Amino acid sequence: MSTKFDLNRYRVPSKLFIHGEWVDSKSNKTRAFSSIVSGQSICPDVQWANAEDVDIAVESAMKGLKAWQAISKTERRALLLRFAKLVKEHTDELAWLDSILTGKPVGLGRFEVNAVVDALEYYATFMDKFPGETTVVEDEGLTYTHYQPYGVCAAMLPYNGPLICTGMKLAPALAAGNVLISKTSETNPFGCLRLAELAVQAGIPPGVANCINGDVEAGSALASHMKIRKISFTGSVAVGKQIQIAAAKSNLKRVTLELGGKSPIIVFPDADMDKAVQMCTLFLTLNGQGCILPTRAYVHESVFDEILSRVKTVVQSYRENMRSDPLLDETWSMPLFHERQRDSVRSFIERAKQEATLVVDGYPEDPKDPYIGPTIFTNPLPTAQVLREEAFGPVLVICAFNDTDKVIELANDTEYGLGAYVCTKDIGTALRLSNKLEAGSIGINRSAYAIETPFGGWKQSGQNVENGREGYRDWLQVKTIVIGAS
Repeated sequence: MSTKFDLNRYRVPSKLFIHGEWVDSKSNKTRAFSSIVSGQSICPDVQWANAEDVDIAVESAMKGLKAWQAISKTERRALLLRFAKLVKEHTDELAWLDSILTGKPVGLGRFEVNAVVDALEYYATFMDKFPGETTVVEDEGLTYTHYQPYGVCAAMLPYNGPLICTGMKLAPALAAGNVLISKTSETNPFGCLRLAELAVQAGIPPGVANCINGDVEAGSALASHMKIRKISFTGSVAVGKQIQIAAAKSNLKRVTLELGGKSPIIVFPDADMDKAVQMCTLFLTLNGQGCILPTRAYVHESVFDEILSRVKTVVQSYRENMRSDPLLDETWSMPLFHERQRDSVRSFIERAKQEATLVVDGYPEDPKDPYIGPTIFTNPLPTAQVLREEAFGPVLVICAFNDTDKVIELANDTEYGLGAYVCTKDIGTALRLSNKLEAGSIGINRSAYAIETPFGGWKQSGQNVENGREGYRDWLQVKTIVIGAS
């Protein structure tokens, strides 16, 4: 794409946002950011936090916690709703900050911003949803329970969906009475920084929603900090395990992890074929850079050829849209987010060529080209990497099946368990598979995500949940009070 972005349209945040102010890092380190699509410099000097900056953010958060908990629930609810309104008013700006850096289609950016608004509005109503219980104890007294916030918490955000993940963490954390220090993705920081500023502009006290930039040093400092009582992370399995270890070695802080996925989709012959094709091509979303996207398709042999042919047609349409201006509404394709991911996906595809049959080749000739296109394989070896590991790129493997019990076994034959999908009109089949598939979320003829329902992984796809009532509960700890007869 030859188009250059107008960088004067909105301000690009470059500093740390701590206690309601933009501040320089104590590390004196900065990082330059350039657009993956245009190559132009977006910001040459983004401030980079170290452990000292984390300490400062924690001290600010402790002050913010006192201010936040001194406010009535009614006023906190009003502040969250005001925050939601302000975020909605800045939809175009927040989407733009992501698009110019990563090439994410602005339509997807707006979807993310709307998800933040939905989360804030949804959890603003939750402040009285966990009243606790009262129990009589053998006629000698009674016990009652109630739920209290952890206090100072932290969130570590991914590069593919930083805004939507901020909403999933920040909204319930604040609604529950916590304060949150967010660490942006080291490759996609701008929108999250602006969200933190909008929180203060909405009237939320300084220190309640701090946001810092940084890499492994800042992340390690958050995970091991003795004054942080809970941390929520979205990202890779490898980093999630490191956070778990750091949390255990420090103060046994509560850890919520949303990690990788290798989601299967199973298409039965009675399925609505239009819907099935739509769901089989969900792997194109974010150019495959989504943890819950279906990347293993098991299609009944009687409709296999039809599904494969129609998926190829959609893929061709996607390829024709590639390299379009991400700020245009009609753009629905995008590049890989950064160079490391590009190289990782190329390596994944090269190995898959040795273990499966390539039927659609999305490989660009230039090894430095971030626009790796949709790539489809069939007939994989049983041990093929493409069946078992996450590419986090536009790679789909399609397999034929004729035995329901066997396809359930194949779908579960992975260390991941984030999502799974089933396409069928038969309610019995749908219910049976939803019970048998080993995943935290099951989508029957639709996606498997909603802010109102729990979202979390089984196996190595994570622990604990976000979203829904259970997601709110995850930001609270229970206290039991026992009262004896005098």
